[in-house]
Amino acid sequence: MTAKRGRPRGFDRDQALLSATVLFWQYGYEGVSIADLTKAMGIAPPSLYAAFGSKRELFGEVTDRYGDTFGAFMGRALEEEPDAREGFARMLAEAAAHYTDPQHPAGCLIVSAATNYSPHDEEVAVDLRSRRQSNVDVFASHLAAARAGGKLPSGSAPRELAMYFAAVVQGMSQQARDGATRGELSTVAELAMAVWPR
Repeated sequence: MTAKRGRPRGFDRDQALLSATVLFWQYGYEGVSIADLTKAMGIAPPSLYAAFGSKRELFGEVTDRYGDTFGAFMGRALEEEPDAREGFARMLAEAAAHYTDPQHPAGCLIVSAATNYSPHDEEVAVDLRSRRQSNVDVFASHLAAARAGGKLPSGSAPRELAMYFAAVVQGMSQQARDGATRGELSTVAELAMAVWPR
């Protein structure tokens, strides 16, 4: 009688994805190897490839999940506040808290994960750039709606203002990675709102 082979040992896909997220967030795309990933995720390379495809595909899933979880505070702030100014103020205040939260790596994964990259990984940098640009587009859309609704002066420039807020958010991310505290970034957030057109 032939013994039945046991089924491959399963793993918690969500937990493995979270482990990969933290690793990419801390060290960036280039700074993480397959060996690093399999050790952190608690799986063998064949399981990683079977579940996620490649390192590149895994990173794409990580950034999608990041946007729906850790990075979702920005969209929530802009959508939930009835006033655009309050939405942007809340977004910056929450960025100060989120980017310095000791429960996970500092800053924003989308801002920092591909600061430096080799030519064969340019696709990763392009993808992250596109995601950051998408944030600018979302900001501009909210600001244009605020101008149309009389919440911003008719002479204000939504696109330029959106780029300003994106620059503040990205700068806060880098400052957090450089050791800035929540209190310091909260002050930055308050100062940034001083440019809001009256």
